[in-house]
Amino acid sequence: MLHPNQFHVNEAWIVFKLNDAPISTESDGDFNLVALMDAASCFMLSTATLAANSAELSQFEAKRLLKKGQSHKNQLPTKLLIPDTLLATQLAIEAHRLKIIVQRIAEAELELFIGEARESFKQYLGGGSTQ
Repeated sequence: MLHPNQFHVNEAWIVFKLNDAPISTESDGDFNLVALMDAASCFMLSTATLAANSAELSQFEAKRLLKKGQSHKNQLPTKLLIPDTLLATQLAIEAHRLKIIVQRIAEAELELFIGEARESFKQYLGGGSTQ
């Protein structure tokens, strides 16, 4: 299993879906939240909303997500880790364009990183189950 101490800050970022079930709103409909996190610090760099009926982020949203991540230290990572359960073709294309190595990782390997973020988000939403 991967661990944050295996990375330096801004060496690798992780993109993942923060919620397990769509979040419902009256005004905007159902959506998912895609998060971008630094692997070393587990700092949340950015998030993007994704309509629940959309399979993945658009090219525009993929660019925006990476740009917001870059804005924290004016630096891009050398690697982008994407769980194998997340459809992220546009994000991978944008990362390749920026010379970022894309690695598909089993989601279980990323649990140490993303588990606490998901649990905190679930509590933020009121403690209801996100599964």
